[in-house]
Amino acid sequence: MLIPLVALSFTGCAKKSTESSITEIIVWHWMSDRVDAFDKLAAEYKNKTGINVKFELYAPTTAYAAKIRSAAQTNKLPDIYAVLLEMRDFASFIKAGHVHDLTSYMEVDNDAWKNVFYKSGLAMNCFSEGNQYGVKPGIYGVPTDVNNIQMIYNLDLLEKAGWDTSRLPATWDEFILLGDKLKKAGTPGLVSGWGETWMIHCLADNFAWNIMGKEEILATIKGEIPYTSPAWISVFSLFKQMKERGLLFSGVVTMVNKEAEQIFANERAAIAFNGSWCVNVYESMNPNLRYAVSLPPRVNLKRRMFIWGGTTSFVVNKASAVKEEAIEFLRWLTERKQQSFLAVETNNIPANRYSANMLKGPIAEFADDMDNVVHPRFLPIEEFPLVTEAFDKGIQSIIIGEATPLEIAENVEKTKLKETKKAARLKALREKR
Repeated sequence: MLIPLVALSFTGCAKKSTESSITEIIVWHWMSDRVDAFDKLAAEYKNKTGINVKFELYAPTTAYAAKIRSAAQTNKLPDIYAVLLEMRDFASFIKAGHVHDLTSYMEVDNDAWKNVFYKSGLAMNCFSEGNQYGVKPGIYGVPTDVNNIQMIYNLDLLEKAGWDTSRLPATWDEFILLGDKLKKAGTPGLVSGWGETWMIHCLADNFAWNIMGKEEILATIKGEIPYTSPAWISVFSLFKQMKERGLLFSGVVTMVNKEAEQIFANERAAIAFNGSWCVNVYESMNPNLRYAVSLPPRVNLKRRMFIWGGTTSFVVNKASAVKEEAIEFLRWLTERKQQSFLAVETNNIPANRYSANMLKGPIAEFADDMDNVVHPRFLPIEEFPLVTEAFDKGIQSIIIGEATPLEIAENVEKTKLKETKKAARLKALREKR
């Protein structure tokens, strides 16, 4: 539920001590795996500038998100923090005056700061012209690392099944052929946390971008193309085909991703659909695991394959007493040297594209495809939540054999029409007030 945020007079958590003349910047985060790295960088920054940067950890993410909401309501947000909420929440924070517009800082000197980032990482922090939230177009966050989600193949299991691992499946036909070989060898195929519906939506959206492209997806969200169109039915049908060919791990639709990661790490499945964060997970579970990363297979060979990605980003509190100092710290944090340090220390993909050459192994394979990243947040409008829910649960129903692709397409379109009418009624009521 979206908690309303009211813009009043703000006081940030920053301190400019009149006694010691030492500036302190408070940063809130939830990343327990980066505490040591952040503390080292803070110490280096203090030696360089005399400014004390204090990183405060609030984990897990659910506790952090709750703290951010509470602090926004009581005007006690720190100088730097991450919103870590849905796009509509991010918009609410901006409109309530909790987030500073960084566009002018990013664009100074011919976009010097802006150009160091992967475009997708920066796009996650932007609102475009004509966005549905009514937020002024601009850049409102600073990415510090990025990620993406791809297919991951166990090389040993593929080789045992007779697959030449020098070339991983690049097309749908090759992917299905691999599935047939794995089935013949008695090796389970694809495992993923599809009990978490956002992950099943992720792969379906990848296929949609490949089959129909951005403009048709936008047209569908606008209600100009129905979910019963041949293109959308073909997206649903891919999951039916994977199930019928025995490509999916048993119980995949009820599985959380942590369980799926353990199954793949223990070499009980040959393929995983997972994010770049898995590199550290697999390393902790099975350091000897041999695997490679590849884009999901293309269905439409005339279009490239796109993948979902995300970013860890910080925003600056518009009410901070040390707003300018906070921005300069984030600028420094995202410079090549500091980003390279974070990449090595945390084994994550740096937001600064020029630091990615520090990466080795599977994480470097993930990084190589950052220019293929898309996300629903990049679009100026988003689908109704209940339509997305019907879409995702519908794919689960297809996989377990409860419904056909056509039946699911019809149900999703029915939900779409219902939500469109509801939105029109609410809009009319607002306009009358």
